[in-house]
Amino acid sequence: MNQLTKDILLGIITAFFFSAFIYFEEFGLTYKLINTLFGLTAFSLLLYIPKRSILIAGFTIGLLWFYWIGYSFKYQGVGYMEPIITIAFGFIYLLFFAPLALTNNTLLRAVLLFGLSFVEPFDWNWLQPELLFVNSYIGVYKYQLALVLLALALPSQLKYPYKYLPLLLLVGAVNYGYPPQQDAPLKIKLVATHIKQEDKWQRANLNKTISMIFNEIKKAQQEGYDLVVLPESVFPLFLNRYPDLINILLKASKEISIVTGGLLLQDNKHYNVSYIFDQGKMSIAKKLILVPFGEYIPLPKFAQKFINDTFFSSASDFVTAKKPTDFTIKGVTFRNAICYEATCQEIYEGDVKYVIAISNNAWFAPSIEPTLQKLLLEYYARKNGVTIYHSANYKGTGIIK
Repeated sequence: MNQLTKDILLGIITAFFFSAFIYFEEFGLTYKLINTLFGLTAFSLLLYIPKRSILIAGFTIGLLWFYWIGYSFKYQGVGYMEPIITIAFGFIYLLFFAPLALTNNTLLRAVLLFGLSFVEPFDWNWLQPELLFVNSYIGVYKYQLALVLLALALPSQLKYPYKYLPLLLLVGAVNYGYPPQQDAPLKIKLVATHIKQEDKWQRANLNKTISMIFNEIKKAQQEGYDLVVLPESVFPLFLNRYPDLINILLKASKEISIVTGGLLLQDNKHYNVSYIFDQGKMSIAKKLILVPFGEYIPLPKFAQKFINDTFFSSASDFVTAKKPTDFTIKGVTFRNAICYEATCQEIYEGDVKYVIAISNNAWFAPSIEPTLQKLLLEYYARKNGVTIYHSANYKGTGIIK
């Protein structure tokens, strides 16, 4: 076996260890000890493998984590972009990890890798290096990541008998617990729907969808729930333009509070929102953080219109709220989060105990996307001491703690 082949294999093996925790979770094989050992092995390899292997590892990690992103493009009428986007994410993360290939010094690599944990290519933040430890015996705070990297890098800088003394730093990286999380003092029904993305926006299916929604609300009310939560855009329409539907929801909310996803058309601008119906009144919580390339183009303005019109049929033109939205139901305050933004730290800033998150994961079915989203929700929930109530279409519905 020549050196090139060895370097390629070593890069692929590194990517496997770096990504394994996602696939263990996907197939119900998560064990804290295994995740701990695999995570430590992954970081060790990134610190010590040859420069060429770093590039192979970065490319393969991009594929293993994000192969599914291109799936949504077929619903924008540009399905031919799917393989292009998949390969593009491989190269994006090849470049992401490329700084590690500038040196063989393990300590310098550790510093660079820690710095990369703050980098979000194109505002896409779903590759958090410390996420590898979300279900392990190692904590997920930045200082714990720093201790792990130092513990693994420093032995190469020392000689016997002190060579492995830095491994003691791992004691400081152990997960000693997170801020306490509480259950909301309400009986909350989280509705999981299973509407295929290709069926979701078909007008022929609209009456069936609306009937399903009201059946779920009625069922939750009969079962004695205080609040029913339905997924993102479960109403596949600009709900504020349908006063008859709103009146029915307002009437129903006198018996049970309702949070549901829908679209909002206001001043000729499109918003992805949560509609909140409580005690005969309606409020609207607008999305704060849009999905890069899905709802906005994270490029300079001169390129935004061309790409939006050419590849997205002018669909990536949503508008955002100016700040996170809180709403109160029966005396309990919740922070609103819609899909991608539930995996962003901005949603958890301030005094937040409970988050209601709604998602539509059918864009990426079938894939590991809901599993990766769940791991990210656990990451943010635990380190912020927040309980997340998540209602999703396709997969992902549940209480996240």
